[in-house]
Amino acid sequence: MTNERTAFVTGATGLLGNNLVRLLLSEGYRVRALARSAQKAADQFGGLIGDRLEVVSGDLTDIERFSAALHGCDVLFHTAAYFRESYKGGRHHAALRRTNVDGTQRLLHQAYEAGIRRAVHVSSIAVLGYGKDGVTDENVLLDAAAAPDDYYRSKIETDAVVYAFLDRHPDMHISLILPGWMHGPGDLGPTSAGQFVQDYLQQRIPGIVDAAFSFVDARDVARVALAASRTGRRGERYLAAGHPLGMDMLLRAMEAVTGIPAPRRRLPRMALLGIALLQEAYARLTGRPVLLSLATVRNIANDYGRKFSAEKIRHEFGLAFRPIEETLRDEVTWTRQRTG
Repeated sequence: MTNERTAFVTGATGLLGNNLVRLLLSEGYRVRALARSAQKAADQFGGLIGDRLEVVSGDLTDIERFSAALHGCDVLFHTAAYFRESYKGGRHHAALRRTNVDGTQRLLHQAYEAGIRRAVHVSSIAVLGYGKDGVTDENVLLDAAAAPDDYYRSKIETDAVVYAFLDRHPDMHISLILPGWMHGPGDLGPTSAGQFVQDYLQQRIPGIVDAAFSFVDARDVARVALAASRTGRRGERYLAAGHPLGMDMLLRAMEAVTGIPAPRRRLPRMALLGIALLQEAYARLTGRPVLLSLATVRNIANDYGRKFSAEKIRHEFGLAFRPIEETLRDEVTWTRQRTG
């Protein structure tokens, strides 16, 4: 791959976006990185910004502001989404639709008008239901009416926008990536993963919840996205959900990596529900974000026991996921360097 190819990356300062930008640069691409904050982009990329990495200011609520920068690009990687805010209490349906659904629709239109004919859209395991025998692959789709919260619903509706665009534009090639719970270095947000690591380092995790996750390194998701841009099939979904693990396993891994003892007390899910209800009431009274939202509690229950197949990415791209301990070690090191 030569350095003449130019990629446009939305959500470039996010956990996945920044790791994708770094991967693309290492592969010889020029990158135009969309960022809502120039300062955050400077914090994230520092000396990388220059001839091969250009920061473009803008967000998905005003596509026309940056649409000129789409011209001359060979491939679009769409990683941006309204996500973190929807887990801070209350309802966010309008904002989720404005950014995730309507924003994606306008972005694809502007990219097509700019001459881009290949794109990768980052979706989510949120669009998938439960498969037979507890194993879910890319074909087990969740109906929007069954979505447990507004964020899940917005991701399902956004995928529908992508497929409708493909139907109307037969010369456009889009593949979709479905990540699990992403961890890794470079989480400036922070996402829920980065917040979890910060809370663990500060010994603020109260106990072990009967919950399970699909844990994946954002750098591995970036590798799947790059592979999909090169050889992925048009309209195909590619699961990048990573490793299934319970909260107790995650806490034991954190203890091994950090040297900080993990909590041993087990907390019932009903206790979390009570905490979330109190937090939501507090948020409505004060306008301040919650530490634990009802949406988070619902998703802990919704994702319990799900396992996701990685067969397609292994077969088509020859890719696998790095060990959990490696991800956590790098994530903890980065967090400690940032927070002192």
